[in-house]
Amino acid sequence: GRAEAICQARGARLTAQRRQVLELVLRAGRPVGAYELLDALRHAAAGAGPPTIYRALEFLMAHGLVHRIETLHAFVGCDHPGEPHAGQFLICRDCGAVREVEDPALSRSVLAAAGATGFCAEHPVVEIQGRCARCADAPR
Repeated sequence: GRAEAICQARGARLTAQRRQVLELVLRAGRPVGAYELLDALRHAAAGAGPPTIYRALEFLMAHGLVHRIETLHAFVGCDHPGEPHAGQFLICRDCGAVREVEDPALSRSVLAAAGATGFCAEHPVVEIQGRCARCADAPR
């Protein structure tokens, strides 16, 4: 549906394998690592190897369909696919849930702080670790 339309509008092909990887990321409902995705993909496509999964993930990231959570070495589906935005992620250190938030003021502040030092930020992603509301409310 939407992923196909985004790719078509950009002149890119969402191949069956790329679609399959996207579906695996979205179905996981949590951050998922490349090798876990590879294991799941191998059940459907014998002979799939690490280059296959990494190429598919690079394509999906390039087209704004998934994000890489650097601190977890994992991937999540994008909440706003096709819309240009800098990712901001709240990562629960207890349950592992990741929530994407969009705060344009925070994005501007990060870019301004980097620019003030002469640094040219190319990928201004913010990852904040802590405890989600559910875990914060749970007794320790």
